[in-house]
Amino acid sequence: MLRVRCLRGGSRGAEAAHYIGWRLGRVFTGWVQRSLQSTQAATASQNTCAADDNKAASPVPKDCPVCSYNEWDPLEEVIVGRAENACVPPFSVEVKANTYEKYWGFYQKFGGQSFPKDHVKKAIAEIEEMCNILKREGVIVKRPDPIDWSVKYKTPDFESTGMYAAMPRDILLVVGNEIIEAPMAWRARFFEYRAYRQIIKDYFNSGAKWTTAPKPTMADELYDQDYPIHSVEDRHKLAAQGKFVTTEFEPCFDAADFIRAGRDIFVQRSQVTNYMGIKWMRRHLAPDYRVHIISFKDPNPMHIDATFNIIGPGLVLSNPDRPCHQIELFKKAGWTVIRPPVPLIPDDHPLWMSSKWLSMNVLMLDEKRVMVDANETSIQKMFENLGISTIKVNIRHANSLGGGFHCWTCDIRRRGTLQSYFH
Repeated sequence: MLRVRCLRGGSRGAEAAHYIGWRLGRVFTGWVQRSLQSTQAATASQNTCAADDNKAASPVPKDCPVCSYNEWDPLEEVIVGRAENACVPPFSVEVKANTYEKYWGFYQKFGGQSFPKDHVKKAIAEIEEMCNILKREGVIVKRPDPIDWSVKYKTPDFESTGMYAAMPRDILLVVGNEIIEAPMAWRARFFEYRAYRQIIKDYFNSGAKWTTAPKPTMADELYDQDYPIHSVEDRHKLAAQGKFVTTEFEPCFDAADFIRAGRDIFVQRSQVTNYMGIKWMRRHLAPDYRVHIISFKDPNPMHIDATFNIIGPGLVLSNPDRPCHQIELFKKAGWTVIRPPVPLIPDDHPLWMSSKWLSMNVLMLDEKRVMVDANETSIQKMFENLGISTIKVNIRHANSLGGGFHCWTCDIRRRGTLQSYFH
């Protein structure tokens, strides 16, 4: 079995060494070296990253309401987002880079205004039913505060309106008993944290750790203002070259670009997550956790969980349209890699900020129960063949706002302990 460790190194390839640290072939070395900047501090981070698998992390207090190490331990408490007052983000360069050209006119026309009200109303009803079903399954459900996202705001560097508090997975990452607030990368999401502050304060007062990553200025320098996308072909070429709309001006990341498997956490460099943000997370979580970069053949990388979704110990869903460049690494470690079936969502259904592959964006209630879209009968059958019971919920209108079950939730407490699933 493969033993996962970070490599040590003090040369220009310090960050690259971490990236290929699982004895991965050096086919990607040149790309990584061109992508990353080395610093003496990065070297120090690497030297502390190779923690012994048997090293004990700080124990979580027994009465702490926050404790989650992976995506599949028995779910006990969760935050579910809100569609209320959801607004179309203004059509800025980072929004353009993360959406498909057929919707650009929609953003240009309705930026700063409500998403279609009848559609939002249906999404609200779907998520309310989802919450009711979670409660019936024995899960405690918390919700963010409703906020008027149409209010204009201005910082010294930009002005915008807000978007929503629909996707807690995008902004909150729970690692053990710590809640990490992501800095985000869209200007329309700069103040999104406000909807979750009361919940997080309650968790903090009950013993949880609470960390806010460095808030970016989101100045013009954070974005490639001339990012040359005009078609899907452009997206493929730029992604293949490792070119993204976000620069390395300052750290930025969305929490949904990270996915957890105990001591090992996987992340992609995407349109919203830069290497500086990944570097911050590595240093922050070392030595108890190892953060590994993986990459995909994806023309529009934004959030990892509709491309690569870990659903159990040694079990991962890998999008067949966006294959993982490092998939052999998982296979050699004894993991089972499953290619989910083609989504069934109709072509005419609006998906303003996402792809049809939200069908694989599922929420594991435990190793043998999964929340899955009621319309996606093919993936239901796939799970049932794996011996996993499906809890079917219809969230088609909620999908349109940019997320599936994993996106719409942030698991706060799962009944389990910190383990290493790679040896």
